[in-house]
Amino acid sequence: MKQGVFGRLLRYIFGHYRWRLLAVMLCIAVSALAPLAGIIYTRQIVDTCIVPGLKTGLDSVWPNLVRMAMKMGIVFMLGVIATGVYTQLMARIGQGTLNHLRDDMFERMETLPVRYFDTHARGDIMSTYTNDTDAIRQLISQSLPMLFQSILSIISIGITMLSFSVWLSVLVAAVLLVMTLITKKFSRESGEYMGRQQNSLAKVESYVEEIIQGEKVVKVFNHEARSKEKMVDLNEQLFSDCCRANRVGNELMPILNNVGNLMYVLVAIIGGIIIMLKLPNLSLAGMGALSIGTVMSFLSMSRGLSQTVGQISMQVPLYTMGIAGAGRVFELMDQQPEEDGGYVTLVHISRDADGMPEESKTATGNWAWKDTRKDDRPASYTELRGKVELDHVDFGYTPEKQVLFDVSLLAKPGQKIAFVGTTGAGKTTITNLINRFYDIADGKIRYDDINITQIRKPDLRRSLGMVLQEVNLFSGTIMDNIRFGKLDATDDECINAAKLANAHDFISRLPDGYHTKITASGGRLSQGQRQLISIARAAVADPPVMILDEATSSIDTRTEALVQTGMDNLMKGRTVFVIAHRLSTVRNSDAIMVLDHGRIIEHGSHDELMAAKGRYYQLYTGAFDLT
Repeated sequence: MKQGVFGRLLRYIFGHYRWRLLAVMLCIAVSALAPLAGIIYTRQIVDTCIVPGLKTGLDSVWPNLVRMAMKMGIVFMLGVIATGVYTQLMARIGQGTLNHLRDDMFERMETLPVRYFDTHARGDIMSTYTNDTDAIRQLISQSLPMLFQSILSIISIGITMLSFSVWLSVLVAAVLLVMTLITKKFSRESGEYMGRQQNSLAKVESYVEEIIQGEKVVKVFNHEARSKEKMVDLNEQLFSDCCRANRVGNELMPILNNVGNLMYVLVAIIGGIIIMLKLPNLSLAGMGALSIGTVMSFLSMSRGLSQTVGQISMQVPLYTMGIAGAGRVFELMDQQPEEDGGYVTLVHISRDADGMPEESKTATGNWAWKDTRKDDRPASYTELRGKVELDHVDFGYTPEKQVLFDVSLLAKPGQKIAFVGTTGAGKTTITNLINRFYDIADGKIRYDDINITQIRKPDLRRSLGMVLQEVNLFSGTIMDNIRFGKLDATDDECINAAKLANAHDFISRLPDGYHTKITASGGRLSQGQRQLISIARAAVADPPVMILDEATSSIDTRTEALVQTGMDNLMKGRTVFVIAHRLSTVRNSDAIMVLDHGRIIEHGSHDELMAAKGRYYQLYTGAFDLT
């Protein structure tokens, strides 16, 4: 799993920064080989300058010593420059990769079905954008260069060691094998704990986001103490997971340092013994004598190897955390988007001289459904009228639990259809199916006699307007929030929509009028004012079909009277589906559907249902509020 995520992340980075990464790899190679070149020069200086100079005097070897020291300085300078270059490049690559990841995640998230957001906590999704991407940043900008440099260093130092002494190389390899086994053991534990840490952190953020959103409810019901207890429990779990992950990382480095010190001592002792006893030294060049310079170089290389292994071990927690974060990011990006096999689009039309519809590139106020299938037939247009029909519809949010049973209804163009029933009867579910937020299990839903599965979802939803009980406003001005219903709407169109919804008066009294800035929560606007803005947002879209889901349930009686007038204007000439708990708001509906446990048990006008003295009669005469 980790290897798959790591490989995918590398392919993702290479896909965006191929040439920069090649430059980084070149610079890292120079940076890794520069210290090794210094070690080789050190051997030559000791064997060709220092040792002979002690016998003949330094004057005889001084020119050669200066030349070799200058060469060492140039090599080290190149290493410093290469390190600076690749550090800057990796910073840009790291931030750029995060930029692409966030864009791709958001693009994919916008294509996901509503079902995904119903089953995933918002805080958990937000943690993917913040904590997980930050873990990936550390992996890219810090861990990957260090790992690549360490691998190059180990390979180059290993080859150099073999060219100096096979016996000492075997000794170093044996100690490195022990260090590798230790690192592998700790890495396995670290990876497990880092994954737990990321999940615990996501749970904490999800809970904090949930409490912030519902802080008023917490205070109203004096739930502060219980909220603190749950937060303490989640935080303690995060603390425990973080401590375990850090404990593994903190224990590894001292152990490796001590093993490295042991290797350093053994190399010095064994090398000294070989020199003193004048034992034959085996190298890639053949048999020969072991020199003091070779032993000194081996000591430097063994120290470098132990430090390299230590650096790798320090990157293990960051690597595992980054891989865990990348796994969560790719999990979001791999979610299946909404399926949309529609081929019918919504287009503007005008009339030719014979009164036949033809497609128009400019807005005409008239719409039609266009069949975009490629065949030899000419394009066919079906005028958008707003006729909606449900034909024996069955549906369940999960296959095991069915919610709607054999629901059939017909809404003719311009009719107002009301849904009433107790909470959970399936009223909102029906409107979600018309929008294709969910797809039905059986039956058909037709829009202007076209199966909605044949209509492209963006075009279907463009023809539908929704006003929900839960108002969602966005950070920006009031004008921006109204224009959200139609992004190309002019200021005059937005103002006219606000007047239609009876929102113009209160907006005009605000300090900056339509340019008053609000937050996503609506700022200091009342619930009724926020609802009026959402109604104006639906009005500016000017759809032929409106869905009003408890649209006035959060508005006081006086405001409701104002809104109802605007709603009546908004509903003229449109097909309207109304969900209302207060039955007084649906009396003038053309047809009222009474739902109970997912079935339509009664339907008819208000007078017809009252005369039947069935379920609707009981609801209407018993209580006006079904909640």
